[in-house]
Amino acid sequence: QVQLVESGGGSVQAGGSLRLSCAAFGYTNRPVCMAWFRQAPGKEREGVVIIRSDGTTTYIDPVKGRFALSQDNAKNTLYLQMNSLKPEDTAMYYCAADWRAACNSGSFAYDYRIWGQGTQVTVSS
Repeated sequence: QVQLVESGGGSVQAGGSLRLSCAAFGYTNRPVCMAWFRQAPGKEREGVVIIRSDGTTTYIDPVKGRFALSQDNAKNTLYLQMNSLKPEDTAMYYCAADWRAACNSGSFAYDYRIWGQGTQVTVSS
């Protein structure tokens, strides 16, 4: 059974940094796409970044230049380095993965099949 486990969340002051990790377990073939989403209290979930099978990424505008995605294939782990954090980045962050080619569309509206349990990021001003 495929499982995604996020870690690395925490509480930081504005301007600080955090690195989130998403470790994937229980699969034979690597996901076609993986993504990070976030959901702030009282708001809808929004996509943060997608990585496609060819390694290309799509970031939402509010995080461009501040967040950076990387992956360690040997460890089956996806990382999200978050710098210059702002209070508006406060949210539960979720990792998602899918094995269907359609996810390469890069749409944040895509219905990802596997989700992690989330890790909380809190940024204080």
